Amino acid sequence: MNNAKTTAISGCIIWFVLISVVATCVMPVFYVVGMFSSYSDFAIQTVGEWICPEGTTPTSYSYQTMMPSDNGFDEPAMAYELHCVNPDGTLSKNDPIMYSFIWVGLCLLLGAIISGLLTFAISVPGGMLVTKVVNLLFGKKPVQN
Repeated sequence: MNNAKTTAISGCIIWFVLISVVATCVMPVFYVVGMFSSYSDFAIQTVGEWICPEGTTPTSYSYQTMMPSDNGFDEPAMAYELHCVNPDGTLSKNDPIMYSFIWVGLCLLLGAIISGLLTFAISVPGGMLVTKVVNLLFGKKPVQN
C-alpha cells in the first residue's frame, strides 16, 4: 500500500476512535444539562416560539403531583408543562412533554457539534503522534556502517 492510502486509512481510524471517545464524554453532559434546564424560562421561551400558535405567549406551568418510586410507592413530585396563553389570559394550548423532548434534542445537537469540533482539533496532533509511533515500531531501521 502506498503512503497516501495508509495515511487516509489511519486518519479515518483515528477520527473514528477520537469521535467515539470525545462523544462518550461530551454527549452525556449535554443530555444532563438539557434535562435539568428543560423547565427553565429560557427553554420555555425558545421552544415555545415553535410550539405555541401565533399570537400566544409561552409560559411555564408547574404543579405538585405523585410519581411511583423505585419501590413502587407514590412520592411527591413536581411536574412542568408548557402553556400557550392568549392575550386575554385563556389557555390556548397545553404541552406536557414535547417541549422537553425538543429542548433535550437541541442540547444533544449542540453536544454533537462540539464533539465534532473537538475531534477535528485533536485529530491532527493525534494523527501525527500515531504516525511517529508507527514509524518507530514498523519503519525502516537506520543502516549501520
